[in-house]
Amino acid sequence: MSEVVTYEDALKDFEPIIGLEVHVELSTQTKLFSSAPNIAGPLASCASQGPNTLVTPVCLGLPGSLPTVNERAVDYGIALGLALGCSIADELIFARKNYFYPDLPKNYQISQFDSPLAYDGKLEVETESGDVFFVEIERAHLEEDAGKLAHKSSTGRIQGAQYSLIDYNRSGVPLVEIVSRPVFADRCAPQVARVFVELIREIVLSLGVSNARLERGNIRCDANVSLRPRGLGAGILPNRTETKNLNSLRSIERAIRYEIQRQATLISSGELVRQETRHWREDRGITLSGRVKADSHEYRYFPEPDLLPIPIPSDKVEAIRLSMPEHPLALRRRLKAEWKFSDLQFRDVLNSSVLKQVDETVRAGATPDGAKKWWTGEITRIASQRRCNASDLISPEAVAEIELLISKGILNDSLARKVLAAVIDESLSVQQAIEKYDLSLTESASVERVLEKVLSENQEVVQKVISGKTQAVGVLVGSCMKALGGKADASKLRQTILNRLLPR
Repeated sequence: MSEVVTYEDALKDFEPIIGLEVHVELSTQTKLFSSAPNIAGPLASCASQGPNTLVTPVCLGLPGSLPTVNERAVDYGIALGLALGCSIADELIFARKNYFYPDLPKNYQISQFDSPLAYDGKLEVETESGDVFFVEIERAHLEEDAGKLAHKSSTGRIQGAQYSLIDYNRSGVPLVEIVSRPVFADRCAPQVARVFVELIREIVLSLGVSNARLERGNIRCDANVSLRPRGLGAGILPNRTETKNLNSLRSIERAIRYEIQRQATLISSGELVRQETRHWREDRGITLSGRVKADSHEYRYFPEPDLLPIPIPSDKVEAIRLSMPEHPLALRRRLKAEWKFSDLQFRDVLNSSVLKQVDETVRAGATPDGAKKWWTGEITRIASQRRCNASDLISPEAVAEIELLISKGILNDSLARKVLAAVIDESLSVQQAIEKYDLSLTESASVERVLEKVLSENQEVVQKVISGKTQAVGVLVGSCMKALGGKADASKLRQTILNRLLPR
């Protein structure tokens, strides 16, 4: 292969075309076609069960076992389809998707083919730079998940594995697969893909239909990528690759960006892009070849003979629609207007993935600016250091309490950061942290005594301020804050000094 083409050079000659398949595990109590507990369900205990313990004859494909449809999973699928702007089918029709793989015990998957549960949707996606794209959704259909392979190698990956073990606990977990139409976002393609999946995660969390933990596989993304030479006819779609099972927002963006560069390098050196599945290696930042990609006819779809078509009454769909919470996109617009945030301020909240936390903090009594300051600043910084979610560190109510104490003059920003650290590190309440470390501001009488002493000991600086060099007041403020151990409001102290030395 010739020298690797840079991302910018790839975009000069080629137009990226991406297609996204997002798999969302539904958090029902039981699996899609059996009474087995759902490992992706609401019971945390299920996730810690041993291999092959959450199974029934249906999950294992044993002879004579018959599927029954989980109505709650259908309701969840309808709600998700509506939130994606889709139309809902009049009937629920399942089909068999036939292929052979160790994690598929029946040698077929019960899915949907030409009659998906939901179809023809659209989502508005806004990147960090403010560019807006509309991603069209071809379909969202119900299907069962496969089992899970555990590859026994030094890396835990299939490459170099001596053997693999199979856990069927995941077999039969209800999935909604969301399939986009081709997305033409040019240089923004990797970012659009990431934000699209991030928005789907917001939607399923707001609906309460999935745990939506990407790192646990509750949401997985397959990214189809192809490059079309610029100037080529719009109807031509070149060979594409499908990078499977991307399970973090970061890996989605990085994998698509890498694949654009890899394909551009191949084409530029006169080689063909092989239509295949590929696997992302996060540790190396590359994709590796998987298998030749199958077309739909190779799966030999046919109607599922063990499940008759199930009517979906329009009044049922309408009842689900009326029970749905505010859509995340509508919520964003409303909160931005209520908080009077600029586009830049609101994008800062979105980019930090703390919109829900800021909203709950405001509802707990904080100002929008105050809530934003803590969640996008100190809390996000700590979360980044610890590689965890900001929401796992502290409750919105505690942040609102800290902000309220600042507004009452009981804390300043410096002391508030110490309180925040104690609450996070030691699981203390705000009041417990203040009492344990004596973190409230010094009473005004003590501040007055310190101020008098500082002014008398710094007459040269005092004269500079009196003569109009007001920037010198910082020296006096600093001396006071040092003497008070930081337990004073620096801005109020500054104004007090100026009022005293520069009488009106």
